Amino acid sequence: MSQDDRITMAHGGGGRASRQLIEEEIARRVGGTALRGLPDAATLVAPSGGLVFSTDSFVVQPLEFPGGNIGHLAVHGTVNDVAVAGGRPLWLSLGLILEEGLPLAVLRRVLDAVAGAARACDVEIVTGDTKVVPRGQCDGMYVNTAGVGAALPTLALDPRSVTVGDRVLVSGSLGDHGMAVMCAREGFELANAPRSDTGPVHRLVAAAAAFGHGVRFMRDPTRGGLAAVLDETVEGLAVGVRLEEAHLPRSGPARAVAELLGVDLLHVACEGRVVAFCAPEVAPEVLRAWRALPEGHGAVDIGAVVAEPGRVTLATLAGGRRVVDVPVGELLPRIC
Repeated sequence: MSQDDRITMAHGGGGRASRQLIEEEIARRVGGTALRGLPDAATLVAPSGGLVFSTDSFVVQPLEFPGGNIGHLAVHGTVNDVAVAGGRPLWLSLGLILEEGLPLAVLRRVLDAVAGAARACDVEIVTGDTKVVPRGQCDGMYVNTAGVGAALPTLALDPRSVTVGDRVLVSGSLGDHGMAVMCAREGFELANAPRSDTGPVHRLVAAAAAFGHGVRFMRDPTRGGLAAVLDETVEGLAVGVRLEEAHLPRSGPARAVAELLGVDLLHVACEGRVVAFCAPEVAPEVLRAWRALPEGHGAVDIGAVVAEPGRVTLATLAGGRRVVDVPVGELLPRIC
């Protein structure tokens, strides 16, 4: 591979090489009308009713893995954060930190993933930035995205509104992303390897929004997995959660790898799932609405809110109960 096929320090110097990289590689792939002229800031028309704003950085290793790459994660991760906060995602910024020596072929695949994911989510990338650091100071590429969305008027999401009897729903299988990245990182060659679930959840949120205040609270179970989301939600509250192990959705490949490594999938990250606390009278309707969408076809009711302050427990297949705690440290670092 020649020098012309890789990122060089000149690409970050602000001169001709920089402009060529931004115009020919980045803006041409991910840009729309808003990026014409390469603005440092975007002028946007704010919707009435309020905004939802989020920002996130992505440092996953490896950059590419079964089911996606860092570009998919950057769009989906920020779109999902806006969505589960009760917003309809509209605009994204895209910040790239590139390492000297990064193959342009990898950058192109990531940018194509960004563009494709943004189109699928119906969001527009309206501003961005690119920096280049010397070889050895970055693992190929880091990505930062910020997202802005319009607040959905029918949702008033607040963990303090969760009450005894509410149902806990999840939109699909647990831990697929974390297991896929782990297998790619460690070079596990498996005939039926896990694939990342990276994907958007904004349509699932919009479907749930039709049930208004019956939807109490939502989160996406990324780092720390389902266990972290549930423990953080009920921390300090007068309620807890009781899960049913028999109802937990787990794909065969992710479950097999987790058992091989001695990992609890409740602690493993997803990147395309949503967890919702719903009033019991609307929970079946939310499930039906989710299952009507491709990204929600595996949605299930996994447990209930109970009068056990701040505790998350699991009713096991063996007939016992165990505490589901937040993992100590980071089980799988660099997964997003």
